[in-house]
Amino acid sequence: MCSSWVVFTFCCLGQLCAGKSLKPQIAASWLAANNPTHTTVTLQKPFCMFDSSLHPNKSYAVYLYAMEESASAISSLVINSSKPLDSTFQQTRGGQLGPYKAALFNVPNCASPPRLADVGDINKLSDVLKQYLFRVGDDGNCLYDPNFLGICNPPLAPDTTYRFKYLLLDTTEGIVKDQTLWSDAIKTRRVKLPLKIDTWPGRRSGDMIVITSILSVLMFLLLAGFLASVSSVWKAKTALKITKKKKKSKKKKIYKNKSMGLSDPKLFQ
Repeated sequence: MCSSWVVFTFCCLGQLCAGKSLKPQIAASWLAANNPTHTTVTLQKPFCMFDSSLHPNKSYAVYLYAMEESASAISSLVINSSKPLDSTFQQTRGGQLGPYKAALFNVPNCASPPRLADVGDINKLSDVLKQYLFRVGDDGNCLYDPNFLGICNPPLAPDTTYRFKYLLLDTTEGIVKDQTLWSDAIKTRRVKLPLKIDTWPGRRSGDMIVITSILSVLMFLLLAGFLASVSSVWKAKTALKITKKKKKSKKKKIYKNKSMGLSDPKLFQ
């Protein structure tokens, strides 16, 4: 087992707490936002779960199995005479008829956890999370690729409850050495139809309300500026018309006085 400070550190990070219950755990929300989604579930990898089953000079791998919760009434076995089941997503109808193999990866190294400095480095955070988290349902192409030979991890069904299990395989002998319990029930999100999406402001998030308010104020200011510019142009045109009328009237008066023999109209006012 890893040292106590390693366990403490990663329990604080939400990585190793799964080992206490020996079953797959959903990743903490601050490590995987919007988890689960409509078609994916992000799990913590089995860190330090299988340490007591590991032996030197042996090679190991971890299998991840998934199934719909309703399938547990049919079969939840993933071992056949110490051999792991090779059932696929297609054969089990996406986990409706029993567990299917969703992933295979190396046993996480409990003795060399990531450095805390790497966790805080935004440039390294993605690689660190990939090393310690696994996203079920992340491959949208394997079902339709005739040349795909690996383990297919296609999208999960929306609004469906799943359970997951990790299995430790001795790849040297090809037999199962250990396994976790089935995870707690984890349900993917429901897809909302466009007609059912609630647009009532009272149910919007605080951020949406703030953004809407700002846009409303900007629209008001834009409209006010437009009206002010129109008003200014209208006033300028009106003033120009009045000036032209005055000049025209003055010219007519001068012409009339001259025709009557008055050289200086001001003397006869």
